Amino acid sequence: MMPFAYNFPYSSQRMPVMASNVVSTSQPLATQAGMAMLQQGGNAVDAAIAAAIALTVVEPTSNGIGSDGFSLVWDGHQLHGLNASGRSPAAWTPEYIKGKYPSLDTMPIRGIDAVTIPGAVSQWVALSHKFGKLPFKTLFAPAIGYARHGYLVSPITAASWARQAEMIVEPDFQRDFAPGGKAPSAGDKWVFPAQAATLEEIAASKGDSFYQGCLAEKMVAHSRALGGAHTINDFKNHTADWVDPISMDYRDVRLYEIPPNGQGLAALICLGILDCCDLAQYPADSAESVHLQLEAMKLAFADAYRYISDAATMDIDVSKLLDKSYLRQRASLIDMSRAGAPTFGIPTQGGTVYLTTADANGMMVSLIQSNYMGFGSGVVVPDTGISLQNRGHGFVMTAGHPNVVAPNKRPYQTIIPAFLFATDGSPLMSFGVMGGHMQPQGHVQMVTRIRDYGQNPQTASDAPRWIVNADGTIGLEQALEAAIGHALQALGHRLAVAEAVNFAFGGAQLIWRTENGYIAGSDHRKDGHAAGF
Repeated sequence: MMPFAYNFPYSSQRMPVMASNVVSTSQPLATQAGMAMLQQGGNAVDAAIAAAIALTVVEPTSNGIGSDGFSLVWDGHQLHGLNASGRSPAAWTPEYIKGKYPSLDTMPIRGIDAVTIPGAVSQWVALSHKFGKLPFKTLFAPAIGYARHGYLVSPITAASWARQAEMIVEPDFQRDFAPGGKAPSAGDKWVFPAQAATLEEIAASKGDSFYQGCLAEKMVAHSRALGGAHTINDFKNHTADWVDPISMDYRDVRLYEIPPNGQGLAALICLGILDCCDLAQYPADSAESVHLQLEAMKLAFADAYRYISDAATMDIDVSKLLDKSYLRQRASLIDMSRAGAPTFGIPTQGGTVYLTTADANGMMVSLIQSNYMGFGSGVVVPDTGISLQNRGHGFVMTAGHPNVVAPNKRPYQTIIPAFLFATDGSPLMSFGVMGGHMQPQGHVQMVTRIRDYGQNPQTASDAPRWIVNADGTIGLEQALEAAIGHALQALGHRLAVAEAVNFAFGGAQLIWRTENGYIAGSDHRKDGHAAGF
């Protein structure tokens, strides 16, 4: 790897944080929750769990107690993957959904029939059991304090909250998170004692209440009251699964992702295509560099949307999509003179929060949890503060598709943590970019900026971003649109209308490992920061 450049050409002037122990999250109070665990003698996993729990309270616009989660943990010797995403209720079938929503061609976006079994709590339990040093109850103290005594809502969270208060009409959401139809403003104090009580019960029962006790019963009863199909057995049968990460070499680094049902495969396919090209010959932020990345990303998404599903129902082996000869064939489809409209290939057969932590003993954690679309389904279990995700919307209704809705099945998930290694097997960086379908695109942009252009983690985060939208248009942040928007349009790219504040470009958190400690970056698009000692 070339040495990092420490010039800072982009509008954010945040400096990278350099320390022996580091926590980087999207909300300052959550960062401090993680730091408190490290200062009490905990490790990076303890810090990550405490920060994740705190985020359900202080950034409820993106995640909650009813979220899903994934994580990657480097324990100093081995990289471990954890899939804590939930499965569908046993009663969910295409016929069940069609019978209730005959006018829909997709799964419901809001309401109880968008809710799969929440997995975030099981992620906290599994991580603590396998790697934690501190007592499980200790990890909840900061979050419980913020919920019971209140905290001041931070500016970007307040803006997202107000936006969602206008969009989400579900009575549960309006009752608990937008009383009187109004979201809290920046600097307002937000208090939610019911959430504190729920977190205390999860802590005391080590998660059991959430999946087979009082809290599970409350969620099932509320589902029944709303006409949902969730049963106590659906909750009891939930498991968080340790999985082997999948990877792709790019130049002299290797990117690791969680395997499907997560969309990390899309980032690996994109990098595999770009590895067949010479991206570094084009200047950073040039029309040529961005065009090449956009075309590779479109090809990757075409495959991702066709093939990714619950691992048990995929109709192709992941290794076939990551085969070098297949990726070279996909790369050959890129035309540097015009934008393409790719379809999926056929290989030869044979609202999210992200955080990262690292400690002085070498342990590093890459963790993500999410409600999916902001506050998720809009369903909030009364007197608990449990806002439930809408991950069921990730299923499709197309008969024969591997991701079609079915009983006890995990849907296509957008949330993905990432980890970068050198190809010699040494860990380099734990990182992620929250934000729906931006996530694999953000992973690609972080890796190429660091590897091809020598940008340090903070600068890579600061840089203006591109995004391939689901409708085939592309989005460019304002600085990038001003510089190369016309050139990309001339190549045939359709540009989406830019917004002054656009949450679509996500938020990155990055920790780079050095011989003497860590270098952390934190995204200016979020309220958070990195801190260390």
